[in-house]
Amino acid sequence: MAQVTKNRKAVLAKVNQDKTYSLAEAAKLVKEITTTKFDASVDVCVRLGVDPRKANQMVRGVVTLPHGTGKTVRVLVLCTPDKEAEAKAAGADFVGLDEYIDKIKAGWTDVDVIITMPSIMGKVGALGKVLGPRGLMPNPKTGTVTLEVGKAVTEVKAGKIDFKVDKTGIIHASVGKVSFDAQKLTENTSELLQTIVKLKPSAAKGAYIKSIFLSSTMSPSVQIDSKSVSV
Repeated sequence: MAQVTKNRKAVLAKVNQDKTYSLAEAAKLVKEITTTKFDASVDVCVRLGVDPRKANQMVRGVVTLPHGTGKTVRVLVLCTPDKEAEAKAAGADFVGLDEYIDKIKAGWTDVDVIITMPSIMGKVGALGKVLGPRGLMPNPKTGTVTLEVGKAVTEVKAGKIDFKVDKTGIIHASVGKVSFDAQKLTENTSELLQTIVKLKPSAAKGAYIKSIFLSSTMSPSVQIDSKSVSV
């Protein structure tokens, strides 16, 4: 049996597993119990009272975090030549079409977000087996298939994220870094939670938000009082 280190015991002692915290308290506590030497990500897990197997209970959306994610997002824009300058001006890291489609077919996926245009989806659709499992397939619902490629790049770089309930009914999302102050983490998390609340399917019955946990990389999770964000 693995032994719990002295440092880990001190961290665990700060978290009351029988208590639910306010969002502000949880954000502050997660910063206190994070001991990694690198700038850890702060993540939220929300368990929903939905059945994701039913199309009318699927929860998926996008949200722009007011303070960004703290991550450097690498963006590839697959577009026609007339849109390349717009994409580059907005800050896209990679811009082009056929040459990048060939690279992706060969296995290259060194990006975080791919943005494309409706007229290009015929070509991009053929990349589904490569992009799908990595969550990189552009989708109109997340704003990554659009004629306004410059605007889409700007939003993604500013902290726009997309989220989707998984097959177990849980939404996982990153809401910042431990280096953020507690107020910024609180505001980012609140923005995400309020967006999830607004997306409650009419077919969902009973408690919609069942539980919320905030944690950082390798830290214990802190439970947030779901009543403070429920509808």
